This record gives sequence, structure tokens and C-alpha cells, in this order.
Amino acid sequence: MLNTHVYNKIKRLPLLLATLSITSFCQANDFYTHPSYNSFKQKTMQNYNLTAEQIDWAMNGSKNLPNIINIMNRPGESKPWYEYKTNFMAEGTIQRGIRFKNQYADTLNRAEQQFGVPQAIILGILGVETGFGANKGNFVTRDALASLGFGYERRAQYFQDELSALIAWSYKDGVPTNSVVGSYAGAIGYPQFMPSNIPKLGVDYDGNGHIDLRNSAVDAIGSIANYLAQYGWQRNQPIGFAARYNGNTPDAIIAKDLEQPTPYGALKNQGISPINPLVKIDDLDMVNVIQLQESYGPIYYITYPNFQVITTYNKSRMYATAVWQLGTEIANR
Repeated sequence: MLNTHVYNKIKRLPLLLATLSITSFCQANDFYTHPSYNSFKQKTMQNYNLTAEQIDWAMNGSKNLPNIINIMNRPGESKPWYEYKTNFMAEGTIQRGIRFKNQYADTLNRAEQQFGVPQAIILGILGVETGFGANKGNFVTRDALASLGFGYERRAQYFQDELSALIAWSYKDGVPTNSVVGSYAGAIGYPQFMPSNIPKLGVDYDGNGHIDLRNSAVDAIGSIANYLAQYGWQRNQPIGFAARYNGNTPDAIIAKDLEQPTPYGALKNQGISPINPLVKIDDLDMVNVIQLQESYGPIYYITYPNFQVITTYNKSRMYATAVWQLGTEIANR
């Protein structure tokens, strides 16, 4: 007969093994000892009905990637427009876009009809984000988000929330968390959706019962159109017009906040007008003026609310202009 001391040891063996197992996960998690890790875990448990063990399992093997912080501190948007646009307006990208447009013509037409978003803008986003799927990113998304969530103080909570969303989505989707790769900022798939946007704004556009933005270009097309429609895209309304400025105080007309447009009549009186004389803008149209830097000097655009909707995808005005111009070029070829 076993003595009491030996029996109690055997009885506790499963608990000890479980503790050792979880401890081994934690030792392989670069972020386990971070002061914010426990609060991150508690919030994830509450928001997504996950257990602590599930979160530790999903984070098992996660690595800190300090070079991502360096990338965040020198974004492409810090370049002037004439340098920035060369990343996207290359002939090779345009040709890939034409092939993509031809291959998915029916889907692009369907999305435009259903959501009211021109296929040129869908094409522009796909081109700027991933070169039509040629460059979806090669960072492990979990590690990228964790590195930012626990190391990029300016937006730490945002990236921790996206990491929580990634873990919850990976369990729901049945994929290992460490198998998802994407951009340095944690964006995923053809359209580079952040994890929280996949269940909210993603669309199963190929009808197979599964939203797959990593592998399905059809799902990506429908999801981009749905995203922009949900953020207020106005069907059959303009995006903007190239403009000239004849005044001396451009700061007075350049929009500080695209969400607060101005009646065109007030801006016209300060010297801004469309370059194309055939373009007629009603004085009551609510518009903004943006300025970009070409190699020869400043250029201007009069933009409508649809331009601002593009900036909800990426707040950069250069990004929105690149989407608009690349997509228009491809659509017109």
C-alpha cells in the first residue's frame, strides 16, 4: 500500500505536468515577462472568451522583432510625392494590374455594381497594398503585432488589440497563429486588412463559406468594396480634380482636416480652380484642397468626400492619391 506522502505526489502529477507545459510555452514567448503581458492576456480573455492557456499556446514561440520599430519610425510617407509615387506607378505594376483586371473582370464589375465603389479604386488599393498579391509580406503577423504592441509605445494599445483579434481569429479559422504572415504592421492578405477588420468587413465573395483574404483574390475584391462602402463611399460621385492655385497663401486653402470640407465657392475666391476648363464644380460642393510636392514644385487637387474615404484605409494623402492614380491608369488601359 502506498504511503500518504507518495500518494499525494502521484495525485499532483497531472497538475505539475500541466504547469511545466505552460511554463515551457512561456519560456518560448519573448513577451511573457513584459509588464503589460498579463493585462493584455486578461483583456483578450474577456473580449474573446478565451482561456489563459489558449492565449499562452497561441503566443508560444513568439519572437521580438526590434527592426519593425525602426521601420515604423521611417515610413514611406516621409518621402515627397515625386519619390513616393515611383513605388507604385511603375510600368511593371501597371501591367500586373491590367492582367489582374482582365482575369477578375466579372468580380470587379459585380463589386462595383453591388457596393458602388469603382473598380479603379479597388484595383488601386490592391496595387498599392500588395502589387496585386505579389508582395503580401513575409513577417509572422503574431510576432509583428506583439513587437509593436509591447515595444512601440505611441500606439501600443492599438497593436495589442490587433494581436488579441489575430489570436481570436486564428482559433475561429482553425489556423496556427504562427502560420499567418503579412506586413511589418500586422496587415494580412491581398488587401492588407488588419486582423480586427477581417470578421467585421471581410466578405466571402467567392461563396465557399469561408473568408480567405490570404488566398482568394475574389474575397479580397468584395472585401475592399465592402470596406469602402461601410466607410461612406458615395456612389457615382467624383474623387477629385487636378487644380491650379493662383494665390500667395497656400496654407490658407490647404485642408487641415479632410473630415471638415469647405464650400468650393469660398475656396474659388481664394484662387483655386480645376486645371481642366471642362470641369465645372458647383460653388456649394463640399470639397478640400490638398497639396503634394512634385520635383518642380507644389501641385494641387480639389478633392471630394470619396477621397477622404480612401484615407480611412491609410490616412496618408499621398497614399490615397497613389491609389486613385494607379487605379485610374489601369482602368483606362
